[in-house]
Amino acid sequence: MALRTLLRTPLGLRPLLLQTAPRASYHSYEQIEPPPYRETESAILSSALRHVPTHGFTQESLTLGAKDNGYLDISTNLFPNGAFDLVLYHLVSQRLGLKDRIHFPEGVGVGRKVRSLILERLRGNVDAGVMGKWQEALGLMSLAENIPKSLKELAALSDEMWFLAGDVSVDSSWYTKRASLSGVYAATEIFQTTDQSTEFRDTEEFLDRRLEEVRVVGGAVGSTLEWASFQAGSVVNLLRSKGARI
Repeated sequence: MALRTLLRTPLGLRPLLLQTAPRASYHSYEQIEPPPYRETESAILSSALRHVPTHGFTQESLTLGAKDNGYLDISTNLFPNGAFDLVLYHLVSQRLGLKDRIHFPEGVGVGRKVRSLILERLRGNVDAGVMGKWQEALGLMSLAENIPKSLKELAALSDEMWFLAGDVSVDSSWYTKRASLSGVYAATEIFQTTDQSTEFRDTEEFLDRRLEEVRVVGGAVGSTLEWASFQAGSVVNLLRSKGARI
Protein backbone atom coordinates (compact mmCIF):
# COMPACT_ATOMS: atom_id res chain seq x y z
CA MET A 1 0.00 0.00 0.00
CA ALA A 2 1.28 3.51 -0.85
CA LEU A 3 0.46 7.07 0.05
CA ARG A 4 -1.31 7.50 -3.28
CA THR A 5 -3.77 4.77 -2.22
CA LEU A 6 -4.46 6.43 1.09
CA LEU A 7 -5.07 9.76 -0.59
CA ARG A 8 -7.50 8.39 -3.14
CA THR A 9 -10.76 9.50 -1.51
CA PRO A 10 -11.85 11.55 1.48
CA LEU A 11 -13.75 8.59 2.88
CA GLY A 12 -10.63 6.51 2.78
CA LEU A 13 -8.43 9.19 4.27
CA ARG A 14 -10.60 10.20 7.19
CA PRO A 15 -10.65 6.87 9.07
CA LEU A 16 -6.89 6.52 8.73
CA LEU A 17 -6.33 10.01 10.02
CA LEU A 18 -8.73 9.42 12.88
CA GLN A 19 -6.94 6.24 13.90
CA THR A 20 -3.59 7.97 14.22
CA ALA A 21 -4.44 10.56 16.87
CA PRO A 22 -7.08 11.11 19.56
CA ARG A 23 -10.03 13.32 18.81
CA ALA A 24 -9.23 16.02 21.35
CA SER A 25 -5.64 16.45 20.23
CA TYR A 26 -5.35 20.23 20.17
CA HIS A 27 -2.56 21.45 22.38
CA SER A 28 -2.69 24.28 24.87
CA TYR A 29 -0.20 27.02 25.47
CA GLU A 30 -0.67 26.31 29.18
CA GLN A 31 0.29 22.67 28.75
CA ILE A 32 4.03 22.01 28.77
CA GLU A 33 4.78 18.92 26.69
CA PRO A 34 8.03 16.96 27.00
CA PRO A 35 10.51 17.29 24.13
CA PRO A 36 9.78 14.68 21.42
CA TYR A 37 13.47 13.81 21.14
CA ARG A 38 16.22 13.21 23.64
CA GLU A 39 19.20 15.56 23.62
CA THR A 40 21.55 13.16 21.84
CA GLU A 41 18.95 12.30 19.19
CA SER A 42 18.11 15.93 18.58
CA ALA A 43 21.78 16.89 18.26
CA ILE A 44 22.48 14.20 15.67
CA LEU A 45 19.29 14.75 13.68
CA SER A 46 19.57 18.54 13.59
CA SER A 47 23.16 18.26 12.36
CA ALA A 48 22.15 15.60 9.84
CA LEU A 49 19.55 17.94 8.36
CA ARG A 50 22.33 20.35 7.43
CA HIS A 51 23.79 17.64 5.20
CA VAL A 52 20.50 16.93 3.40
CA PRO A 53 20.99 19.61 0.69
CA THR A 54 24.13 17.74 -0.42
CA HIS A 55 23.50 14.12 0.51
CA GLY A 56 19.72 13.94 0.68
CA PHE A 57 17.57 12.15 3.22
CA THR A 58 20.00 9.25 3.50
CA GLN A 59 21.92 7.14 5.96
CA GLU A 60 25.01 9.10 4.93
CA SER A 61 23.48 12.33 6.23
CA LEU A 62 22.68 10.59 9.53
CA THR A 63 26.25 9.32 9.81
CA LEU A 64 27.69 12.76 9.10
CA GLY A 65 25.34 14.26 11.70
CA ALA A 66 26.67 11.81 14.27
CA LYS A 67 30.28 12.62 13.38
CA ASP A 68 29.59 16.35 13.64
CA ASN A 69 28.71 15.77 17.29
CA GLY A 70 31.68 13.52 18.05
CA TYR A 71 29.76 10.24 17.99
CA LEU A 72 30.80 6.99 16.34
CA ASP A 73 29.02 5.76 13.22
CA ILE A 74 27.29 3.10 15.30
CA SER A 75 25.35 5.81 17.13
CA THR A 76 23.01 5.98 14.14
CA ASN A 77 21.50 2.78 15.56
CA LEU A 78 19.49 5.18 17.70
CA PHE A 79 17.35 5.60 14.58
CA PRO A 80 15.97 2.18 13.61
CA ASN A 81 13.97 3.65 10.73
CA GLY A 82 17.10 5.08 9.13
CA ALA A 83 16.59 8.02 6.79
CA PHE A 84 12.85 8.12 7.52
CA ASP A 85 13.66 9.13 11.10
CA LEU A 86 15.43 12.15 9.64
CA VAL A 87 12.34 13.02 7.59
CA LEU A 88 10.14 12.61 10.65
CA TYR A 89 12.41 14.85 12.73
CA HIS A 90 12.07 17.60 10.14
CA LEU A 91 8.28 17.22 10.07
CA VAL A 92 7.95 17.34 13.86
CA SER A 93 10.37 20.26 14.22
CA GLN A 94 8.57 22.30 11.59
CA ARG A 95 5.16 21.62 13.14
CA LEU A 96 6.29 22.54 16.65
CA GLY A 97 7.98 25.69 15.35
CA LEU A 98 4.90 27.08 13.61
CA LYS A 99 3.56 28.82 16.71
CA ASP A 100 6.78 30.83 17.04
CA ARG A 101 7.10 31.76 13.37
CA ILE A 102 3.72 33.30 12.64
CA HIS A 103 1.55 35.85 14.42
CA PHE A 104 -1.76 37.31 13.31
CA PRO A 105 -3.06 40.87 13.67
CA GLU A 106 -6.46 41.53 15.20
CA GLY A 107 -9.49 40.72 13.11
CA VAL A 108 -7.99 38.12 10.77
CA GLY A 109 -10.49 35.35 10.04
CA VAL A 110 -9.89 31.64 10.49
CA GLY A 111 -9.75 31.00 6.73
CA ARG A 112 -6.99 33.55 6.13
CA LYS A 113 -5.08 32.22 9.12
CA VAL A 114 -5.21 28.66 7.79
CA ARG A 115 -3.94 29.85 4.42
CA SER A 116 -1.05 31.71 6.06
CA LEU A 117 -0.19 28.71 8.23
CA ILE A 118 -0.04 26.37 5.23
CA LEU A 119 2.23 28.77 3.35
CA GLU A 120 4.45 29.24 6.39
CA ARG A 121 4.80 25.49 6.86
CA LEU A 122 5.68 25.05 3.18
CA ARG A 123 8.18 27.89 3.48
CA GLY A 124 9.82 25.89 6.25
CA ASN A 125 10.95 23.28 3.72
CA VAL A 126 12.61 26.02 1.69
CA ASP A 127 14.21 27.81 4.65
CA ALA A 128 15.58 24.53 5.99
CA GLY A 129 17.32 23.92 2.66
CA VAL A 130 15.60 20.58 2.03
CA MET A 131 13.27 21.63 -0.79
CA GLY A 132 15.57 20.22 -3.45
CA LYS A 133 15.46 16.82 -1.76
CA TRP A 134 11.83 16.82 -0.69
CA GLN A 135 10.77 14.34 -3.37
CA GLU A 136 13.07 11.87 -1.62
CA ALA A 137 11.26 12.58 1.63
CA LEU A 138 7.87 12.01 -0.02
CA GLY A 139 9.15 8.73 -1.42
CA LEU A 140 10.23 7.57 2.04
CA MET A 141 6.91 8.61 3.53
CA SER A 142 5.07 6.56 0.91
CA LEU A 143 6.71 3.28 1.93
CA ALA A 144 4.21 0.91 3.52
CA GLU A 145 6.11 0.66 6.81
CA ASN A 146 6.29 4.45 7.12
CA ILE A 147 2.72 5.35 6.17
CA PRO A 148 1.21 5.10 9.71
CA LYS A 149 3.72 7.55 11.20
CA SER A 150 3.50 9.81 8.16
CA LEU A 151 -0.27 10.04 8.45
CA LYS A 152 -0.09 10.52 12.20
CA GLU A 153 2.21 13.50 11.72
CA LEU A 154 0.01 14.90 8.93
CA ALA A 155 -2.98 14.66 11.28
CA ALA A 156 -1.01 16.38 14.05
CA LEU A 157 -0.06 19.19 11.65
CA SER A 158 -3.71 19.64 10.69
CA ASP A 159 -4.71 19.83 14.35
CA GLU A 160 -1.94 22.32 15.07
CA MET A 161 -3.00 24.58 12.21
CA TRP A 162 -6.64 24.59 13.28
CA PHE A 163 -5.60 25.39 16.84
CA LEU A 164 -3.29 28.23 15.82
CA ALA A 165 -6.02 29.56 13.53
CA GLY A 166 -8.30 29.80 16.55
CA ASP A 167 -10.64 26.92 15.74
CA VAL A 168 -10.64 24.45 18.64
CA SER A 169 -14.14 23.04 18.13
CA VAL A 170 -14.63 19.30 18.48
CA ASP A 171 -18.14 19.05 17.03
CA SER A 172 -19.30 16.86 14.16
CA SER A 173 -17.52 19.07 11.61
CA TRP A 174 -14.15 18.16 13.13
CA TYR A 175 -13.83 15.02 10.99
CA THR A 176 -14.38 16.88 7.73
CA LYS A 177 -12.18 19.83 8.65
CA ARG A 178 -9.28 17.65 9.65
CA ALA A 179 -9.45 15.46 6.54
CA SER A 180 -9.93 18.47 4.27
CA LEU A 181 -6.98 20.43 5.63
CA SER A 182 -4.77 17.33 5.57
CA GLY A 183 -5.70 16.68 1.94
CA VAL A 184 -5.15 20.28 0.88
CA TYR A 185 -1.78 20.47 2.60
CA ALA A 186 -0.56 17.13 1.20
CA ALA A 187 -1.56 18.06 -2.35
CA THR A 188 0.04 21.51 -2.13
CA GLU A 189 3.26 20.14 -0.69
CA ILE A 190 3.55 17.65 -3.55
CA PHE A 191 2.83 20.40 -6.09
CA GLN A 192 5.56 22.57 -4.59
CA THR A 193 8.23 19.95 -5.37
CA THR A 194 7.68 20.55 -9.11
CA ASP A 195 7.12 24.32 -8.96
CA GLN A 196 9.71 26.33 -10.91
CA SER A 197 7.99 29.71 -10.55
CA THR A 198 9.54 32.72 -8.79
CA GLU A 199 9.10 32.47 -5.02
CA PHE A 200 6.72 29.54 -5.56
CA ARG A 201 3.94 31.78 -6.83
CA ASP A 202 2.36 28.86 -8.69
CA THR A 203 2.21 26.90 -5.44
CA GLU A 204 0.39 29.77 -3.76
CA GLU A 205 -2.13 29.92 -6.60
CA PHE A 206 -2.57 26.15 -6.48
CA LEU A 207 -3.28 26.39 -2.74
CA ASP A 208 -5.88 29.10 -3.30
CA ARG A 209 -7.70 26.90 -5.82
CA ARG A 210 -7.74 23.95 -3.44
CA LEU A 211 -9.02 26.09 -0.57
CA GLU A 212 -11.76 27.46 -2.81
CA GLU A 213 -12.76 23.91 -3.73
CA VAL A 214 -13.07 23.05 -0.06
CA ARG A 215 -15.16 26.15 0.57
CA VAL A 216 -17.49 25.47 -2.36
CA VAL A 217 -18.02 21.75 -1.84
CA GLY A 218 -18.02 21.82 1.93
CA GLY A 219 -14.88 19.83 2.52
CA ALA A 220 -15.41 16.89 0.15
CA VAL A 221 -12.05 17.47 -1.48
CA GLY A 222 -12.29 14.61 -3.95
CA SER A 223 -10.49 16.25 -6.85
CA THR A 224 -7.69 17.49 -4.58
CA LEU A 225 -7.11 14.04 -3.17
CA GLU A 226 -7.25 12.39 -6.59
CA TRP A 227 -4.65 14.89 -7.84
CA ALA A 228 -2.45 14.20 -4.80
CA SER A 229 -2.85 10.46 -5.39
CA PHE A 230 -1.64 10.75 -8.99
CA GLN A 231 1.25 13.06 -8.12
CA ALA A 232 2.42 10.93 -5.19
CA GLY A 233 2.61 7.98 -7.56
CA SER A 234 4.52 10.05 -10.09
CA VAL A 235 7.05 11.15 -7.46
CA VAL A 236 7.70 7.57 -6.37
CA ASN A 237 8.04 6.32 -9.96
CA LEU A 238 10.44 9.15 -10.80
CA LEU A 239 12.67 8.36 -7.84
CA ARG A 240 12.67 4.65 -8.69
CA SER A 241 13.69 5.47 -12.25
CA LYS A 242 16.71 7.27 -10.79
CA GLY A 243 17.69 4.21 -8.77
CA ALA A 244 16.19 5.19 -5.41
CA ARG A 245 15.34 2.21 -3.22
CA ILE A 246 11.65 2.98 -2.80
